[in-house]
Amino acid sequence: MSEHEQEILLDKVVQALRAHGLTVAVQSRAGDERQGSATCLAISKGSSGHDFMALVKGRLTPESLGAVLAQLRHASGGGPSPLLLTPCVTAPLADQLREQEQPFADGAGNAYLEGGGLFVFVSGRKLRSRDFAARASRRFPIARLKVLFALLCDPQLAAAPYRSIAAAADVALGSLPAVVADLQQHGALIVTGKQRCLVASKGLLDEWAQGYALGLRGKTLSDRYLARHFDDWRAWSLNPAHARWGGEAAAALLLGELMPNGRTPGVLTLYGDKLPARLLAEQGIEAAGPAAYEHLVELRKPFWGASLLAGDEAAATVPLALTYADLLATGNARCIEAAEMIYHMRLAGRFPPH
Repeated sequence: MSEHEQEILLDKVVQALRAHGLTVAVQSRAGDERQGSATCLAISKGSSGHDFMALVKGRLTPESLGAVLAQLRHASGGGPSPLLLTPCVTAPLADQLREQEQPFADGAGNAYLEGGGLFVFVSGRKLRSRDFAARASRRFPIARLKVLFALLCDPQLAAAPYRSIAAAADVALGSLPAVVADLQQHGALIVTGKQRCLVASKGLLDEWAQGYALGLRGKTLSDRYLARHFDDWRAWSLNPAHARWGGEAAAALLLGELMPNGRTPGVLTLYGDKLPARLLAEQGIEAAGPAAYEHLVELRKPFWGASLLAGDEAAATVPLALTYADLLATGNARCIEAAEMIYHMRLAGRFPPH
């Protein structure tokens, strides 16, 4: 969202909260383009009140919920409780945010606020204005997402020639100048002369995870299957050159006994062009109908170039950044917890929280 759109949304949310009989004081403003606008709101009713650090986010979907939550929790930094401001929160998303104890307020008048004796929960209202109609963020075009993913997987790639970056990201060479300029403008790349350096941080990782959920993940799903031997997935014989585990299965392999609740994955995610006929026969895997939701195997098409993982031929799982993003994209509390564990155990050293 542009700065102007953020200001419009902020004013609309403040008006909606005041319409609920709440006193809302805008105390200060801070933030930058990468993190989104941040506003300190003092919200009260009678003698009860609480201060919130409001963070404006654009489109909120079930797929982007996990990434947005990760951004909000990272942004709190021990200050006021983070408050999500977004154009419109559907009733199911409102319930999920409340379950996650994440305060929010939207332009339609839906809100969940708790703290200092204050409690507000309103859901089910629809946004009448079309100013904030749901749409994929213009900040997340496909080429940008693919290039940024390649750089997250291999930060040293930032200094490579454009041709090498394009091959690793599987994008047209002609798209690189515009993508690099955009990443530089938003602080993700530092360019000095002909030298480029990735500014790796958790904020950048979470920004990519949100963009992936909104703009690219839906395009990767190619097939859905049912597996007769679903619970024995760890014994499946896979060639990493053809298929790699992602999502919950990758998390279970990475975390082992630390996997939250230690349960079998709800969905098995594989990244590959197709599943081998031998695997289909051995594991009783067959096409799933549109209503199927148990023992599901989803096949997702790799969106990166062959050169990106050339030095990691034996890995059974997709790159950590993708596993992290896929877990957040489920919106499931257990998966979000697993994503946070993977970040702290495997990613924090590469993407520090600053």
